[in-house]
Amino acid sequence: MYISEIFNIANLFVLPFWLLMIFLPKWKISRGVMESYLPFVPLAITYVYLFITSITPENAQALSNPQLADIARFFADEKAAATGWIHFLVMDLFVGRYIYLDGEKNKIWTVHSLALCLFAGPMGLLSHIVTTWVTKAFFGTSEDVIATD
Repeated sequence: MYISEIFNIANLFVLPFWLLMIFLPKWKISRGVMESYLPFVPLAITYVYLFITSITPENAQALSNPQLADIARFFADEKAAATGWIHFLVMDLFVGRYIYLDGEKNKIWTVHSLALCLFAGPMGLLSHIVTTWVTKAFFGTSEDVIATD
């Protein structure tokens, strides 16, 4: 399978999970799917495969004590770039899962944080942290929070 096909399939693979969390957060199936680790297994296996096959003796040595220029050269390779992208997909989805489950548990509005996380993981996480702080400041403990979604 070509690297670009793996890249495209991985991009499409994560979309249903994001759609469930963002558009159908209260659906029983959404919660069941997102409580499972199974969505991460195919992505993690793909990542491991790409990681192993993208490491050469030269770049392994360079990455053992990485400098920014070494990392830039490493990611200039298409397979290495796909490996890095799938890393982002896995980790952003995992953070999105955390935001979704935490929001459901504590009745905190998450749609904005999940949308940010889909496109820029750390910004979505920061958004959720701030939303949690603001919600608890205005509404008290999670038992007192009024769900706005």
